[in-house]
Amino acid sequence: MLLRMVYDEWLAQAAYLIGCQRTGEAIVIDPERDADRYIDLADEHGLRITAVAETHIHADFLSGVRELAERVGARVYVSGEGGTDWRSRWLDMKTGGGRYRATQLRDGDTFTVGDIEFRTLHTPGHTPEHVSYMVTDRGADATEPMGIATGDFVFVGDLGRPDLLETAAGQEGAKEPAARQLAASARKFVRLADYLQVWPAHGAGSACGKALGAVPQSTVGYEKRFNPALQLVENEDAFVGYVLEGQPEPPLYFARMKRDNRDGVALLRELPRAVELNQRQLGSIDGSRTAVLDTRPWDAFCAGHIAGALHTPLKPALPTVAGSYVREDEPIVLIAEHGDAERVVRALVRIGLDRIEGYATPATLRALAASGGAAERTTNIDVSALRERMARGDVSVLDVRRATEHAQGRIAGSVNIAHTRLLARLDELPTGKPIAVHCRSGERSSYATSVLNRLGYEAINVTGGMLAWEAAQAAVERG
Repeated sequence: MLLRMVYDEWLAQAAYLIGCQRTGEAIVIDPERDADRYIDLADEHGLRITAVAETHIHADFLSGVRELAERVGARVYVSGEGGTDWRSRWLDMKTGGGRYRATQLRDGDTFTVGDIEFRTLHTPGHTPEHVSYMVTDRGADATEPMGIATGDFVFVGDLGRPDLLETAAGQEGAKEPAARQLAASARKFVRLADYLQVWPAHGAGSACGKALGAVPQSTVGYEKRFNPALQLVENEDAFVGYVLEGQPEPPLYFARMKRDNRDGVALLRELPRAVELNQRQLGSIDGSRTAVLDTRPWDAFCAGHIAGALHTPLKPALPTVAGSYVREDEPIVLIAEHGDAERVVRALVRIGLDRIEGYATPATLRALAASGGAAERTTNIDVSALRERMARGDVSVLDVRRATEHAQGRIAGSVNIAHTRLLARLDELPTGKPIAVHCRSGERSSYATSVLNRLGYEAINVTGGMLAWEAAQAAVERG
């Protein structure tokens, strides 16, 4: 048996290629939408992808299951658990008509890929339909499973958050029942053999949990000993309180991912090509109608950018910021170096932002600025100047950290809206004055400042954020 993890650093997402070397058949579990990576990896190892599976209807990226079913004719395995609301609705939407070769799995069902056996475990809680896969290498004469692909059920050091159907998909009252389902699934997990390897679908940085570890894989025994949530499985009320407390606000695009993954992800077929724009073409871009994603560092962005551009640097936050600030039908232009454009395109199509019209390099942008274009600037303010303006009453303060951070310590009178939820809560913004935007260190506030300026607000970024505020021994309101 061959097992390879394919990891997306920006979305902290792991897919698994598992192959039978005797028959040359392989399966991919939880692939992203740009399927060429998995096809190429299988080819490198002399394998052909004959099956593709997902653990659940994802919220943080577009699934590549349908894409692989179309491109290589792979048999589809998806959950048949959880009720009709959260089952895949696209299985009879094959191009040209008809139904994909698909199996909707129930708890205890098994299937094989070559000599490898997969047994389905229904593990609800993160979502009602969630399943995990126990993997046994029958080709090696194994009679017990080697590991379990846990999807968004068990992570290293954490469990999949059970609140997303309520906080992201809008199903009011869903999170506590989901947390109790998660407790029941966790009680089943701790009864598994300690030696089993745990292959999760996410690592540190994913918004699908609150405390994911940066180690890519684990074992059942290790998680039973050191995963905080699993220490509480026999006290369900304590478990529910723990898993619901302190979860980060989900990015706005999560609701759209849930919808599209359930109803059918649009086929990509091939990666969009971002055509390079010249100076004249770049100068004709209207940043209020086209989302200009500027990947340069903050200082360069502040010094001059296309009016209405969004600050989206080449960091893991890029897809989260773009997904929270750009509409799915909006045309997109990138400011990126030649070698970075494809990486950004891949990040965008993984969250369904496909209308990429082109890109221009920073050098082209500088040439445009030298001729009088790209003259929009962003204002920064330090803590000393902020305190002075607050004393005069000529500025409002917006805190774009998580609600849990705001509760632990804040600037008195500040309004708190997480940067990933801004566009859904614009009616809560202070009016009548410029808005000083801060976070912990100045990174999240830079993203928020750029989108607010694009929307016509007079937004100012607070350099150094709350760390600088506390270092200056300014008053902090707590409780």
